[in-house]
Amino acid sequence: QVHVVESGGGLVQPGGSLRLSCAASGNIFSIYNMGWYRQAPGKQRELVAGITSGDVTNYADSVKGRFIISRENVKNLMVYLQMNSLKPEDTAVYYCNLVGAVRNYWGQGTQVTVSS
Repeated sequence: QVHVVESGGGLVQPGGSLRLSCAASGNIFSIYNMGWYRQAPGKQRELVAGITSGDVTNYADSVKGRFIISRENVKNLMVYLQMNSLKPEDTAVYYCNLVGAVRNYWGQGTQVTVSS
């Protein structure tokens, strides 16, 4: 089993930055892909950024050049999403997703609101 907890969301003005963190504990050795998704009100959940255990990254076109995904694996598995030049359309609940050998794991989500 893997326990996933996100943090770092909040209210930020357009053009500002936030850093989301995802902490995973438990059977993290089974995890080989990691990602951040988001879901805005009335919209489907979408992939924002992904990273593999080999540090290959991919981004949604809407966030390329603004967001950076990274990870570190010391005691626990940490996955970060650095979000820069935030826009109102980035407002959503952001979820950490971990892909394991047997199943996927999701966190509870963290709200990001971009507004003046």
